[in-house]
Amino acid sequence: MPPRKAKADAAPSTMKELKDTLWKAADKLRGSMDASQYKDVILGLVFLKYVSDAYEERRAQIEAELRADGMSEEQIGQFTDDVDEYTGHSVFWVPWHARWEYLAEHAKGLPSIDGAAPKSIGQLVDEAMEKLMASNESLQGTLPRIYNRDNVDQKRLGELIDLFNARNLSFAGAGARRARDLLGEVYEYFLEKFARAEGKRGGEFYTPAGVVRVLVEVLEPDHGRVYDPCCGSGGMFVQAEKFLDAHHRDRTAISVYGQELNERTWRMAKMNLAIHGLNGNLASRWGDTFARDQHPDMMADFVMANPPFNIKDWARNESDPRWAYGVPPAGNANYAWIQHILSKLAPGGSAGVVMANGSMSSNSGGEGDIRAQIVEADMVSCMVALPTQLFRSTGIPVCVWFFAKDKSAGTQGSVDRRGQVLFIDARNMGHMVDRAERALSDEDIAKIAGTYHAWRGKTAVEPTVVERSEAESKPETLVERSEAESKPETVVERSRNHYEDIPGFCYSATLAEIKAADYALTPGRYVGAAEVEDDGEPIDEKIARLKTELFAQFEESERLATVVREQLGRVS
Repeated sequence: MPPRKAKADAAPSTMKELKDTLWKAADKLRGSMDASQYKDVILGLVFLKYVSDAYEERRAQIEAELRADGMSEEQIGQFTDDVDEYTGHSVFWVPWHARWEYLAEHAKGLPSIDGAAPKSIGQLVDEAMEKLMASNESLQGTLPRIYNRDNVDQKRLGELIDLFNARNLSFAGAGARRARDLLGEVYEYFLEKFARAEGKRGGEFYTPAGVVRVLVEVLEPDHGRVYDPCCGSGGMFVQAEKFLDAHHRDRTAISVYGQELNERTWRMAKMNLAIHGLNGNLASRWGDTFARDQHPDMMADFVMANPPFNIKDWARNESDPRWAYGVPPAGNANYAWIQHILSKLAPGGSAGVVMANGSMSSNSGGEGDIRAQIVEADMVSCMVALPTQLFRSTGIPVCVWFFAKDKSAGTQGSVDRRGQVLFIDARNMGHMVDRAERALSDEDIAKIAGTYHAWRGKTAVEPTVVERSEAESKPETLVERSEAESKPETVVERSRNHYEDIPGFCYSATLAEIKAADYALTPGRYVGAAEVEDDGEPIDEKIARLKTELFAQFEESERLATVVREQLGRVS
């Protein structure tokens, strides 16, 4: 009997299958690389694939437009080689030797030609990165050039490029916008996978999507300047862009500003923003926000941040003008981050900051006095206690501080909330995705955000998109599937018409109540216990019934113990 032919792997037909396929293929390249270098290798390839696909998409558009105008092939050639025709449409100019087509053609390396030394695929990719940066000023110093090193398996690198080049995995053909969104999803997926793989180190560049969405849905950054002083890989900015898309707002309505201390993370953020079409100002290089604020004169309409928790070694200057509410202690930078962020808020600006739970009640090093000053200045608008295990990188319980420069009616709502703070206890929300990690659902996020907006008195009822599950209908092609996924079909209606305190969940406290609690901002102190539903059974009858049931269980336990003793006696 002749041997059976191996069954070819089915081409991925959904976004999830695509991401899983690419991740499994990329994981084969790991070899002797450490996690951080491996991350740079893979994300750099994803970025290179994106810019090349976006370039080819734009080139095809130019050719189609010019042919429709009756231009000759010679004229068409002149226009398709005009750099401005690409950069003017937010598309990077990609030289021939940096295009994916060229790299795919030489995925096994470039043989010796006319006596020239042969080149490995890694060397070709490094040169592609160099040429791409030389042709696009905004990318200078951003892209990795590590593909020709000894610890990069050249054979597997070529195989990965072949896989990316497969027709079914092309990001072109969906339209430049959808191509960007498709690859943006792949990039975010890889960031999450790398963060999980790197554990604590991963927390330095990645904030869980559910946590980011809480900040975005509460703040609703739909205009002006959006700032993150410790931007990691740029997740806050990407989620702000998604918020604009979900509410059919113009992406250009916001300007992005950020700063990042770690060089590799700064490069990741630059690529992430480029893939999502965000023209972000992340400064000319990485740097310490405390030692050198690279946006000193910038005032933001929205600030969203997840600073590193409880930093003990930081660039502290007691005379820094940012310490308007008190000098932060040398051994903990939490209140340095908070005050830096407050110093950046424009009139009418608002902010959301992820912090360790200890920040809500700590009195060490003068932190209690600083917190009291911030509360009395009426800067705090809302405190949210989040559930545990949202961060795989740390077991520290976290909360979110929300600030507002103006809580009067007419700025961000119709209810005057001056002299009040909303407390939300969301510790019981979320669901476990595995043994180590919890996630917030769309409904959880909508409930938190909806409660805040009801408190502010916003009267509009806006839909919050609920992500489609993979179990739902799957169109035939990846592009069709991705387009379907981008269309919200299920929504949670977020009512903002009326706010009321809910025992165990939310409470609107006055500054006098907070002062009486020694300025502790832990939501559990204010929201109280949830009400227990009355089952209608009189208490005397309930006690008698439970007592009877308990005695019956005692008798049954004694009977079973007698049976067990008899059985053991027979064995002996």
